[in-house]
Amino acid sequence: MTHSIGTPLLWAGFTVVVLVLLALDLFVFHRKAHEVKVKEALIWSAVWISLALGFAGFVWLRAGQQPALEYLTGYVIEKALSVDNLFVFVIVFAHFGVPAKDQHRVLFWGVLGALVMRALFIGLGAALLTRFHWVAYVFGAFLVITGIKLIWQRDDDPDPEAGFILRTVRRIAPNLPKLALVLIVVETTDLVFAVDSIPAIFAVTQDPFIVYTSNIFAIMGLRSLYFALAGVMGRFHYIKLGLALVLGFVGVKMLISGIVHVPVTVSLGVIVLLIGGSVVASLAFPPQGKPRTEP
Repeated sequence: MTHSIGTPLLWAGFTVVVLVLLALDLFVFHRKAHEVKVKEALIWSAVWISLALGFAGFVWLRAGQQPALEYLTGYVIEKALSVDNLFVFVIVFAHFGVPAKDQHRVLFWGVLGALVMRALFIGLGAALLTRFHWVAYVFGAFLVITGIKLIWQRDDDPDPEAGFILRTVRRIAPNLPKLALVLIVVETTDLVFAVDSIPAIFAVTQDPFIVYTSNIFAIMGLRSLYFALAGVMGRFHYIKLGLALVLGFVGVKMLISGIVHVPVTVSLGVIVLLIGGSVVASLAFPPQGKPRTEP
């Protein structure tokens, strides 16, 4: 495992910054529940992306080019994989009839839970990779298999009621408020999502600080990205193919890591090309019939 750039002071400072940003988001800028319009969502998306890029500059100045590029690659992977997660949010909110003014607050608490889960997952992954090097090959094989399954997966919208956890919660607490049920589904979705995304970033770097910070910045901007794209996500019908190829690429990169070293610049270029290509293809060749997640 490579030496981590994350000193105790950096970990503490980053955690404080994240908590301050979350507090400002909930108690200042979104103190009153309201429907987030596309313009507001785009502005906030620009803010979060700027903060993420600014942190990349900080990493570059502090630790050099290589860690900064690893951070950027991890951020792009996480951001790209989160797009498919947004499709699920659209379906869940529509299924439960969540008012537009309440969606931001649900996603806020969902992000808060995600921060805790990611910290636990990343800590576990880093510990396993440090103690057992062969775990990297397990991660790589898992990502390749996941990518193949994603290609063959049908595009039918998932049924939130079919989930084991939601069915169990309904049996145990049938009178649970609607928004609490929605939050459980959102957290469950992120848990499944993290199983794919975190091993993918470990294919780029094994520095837990880089993995965690790239994850967190991508997640922090997830809500604004949702409100910016919710109305047009059905147009990006090739994004799943792009994500599958990304997972396959980083999985193979992990599997051959003991034989061939793939530079982080190559990884970043390939990932951007695959995701960008899937977006361009989606716009150039619109879906036939009813787009996915269309109301």
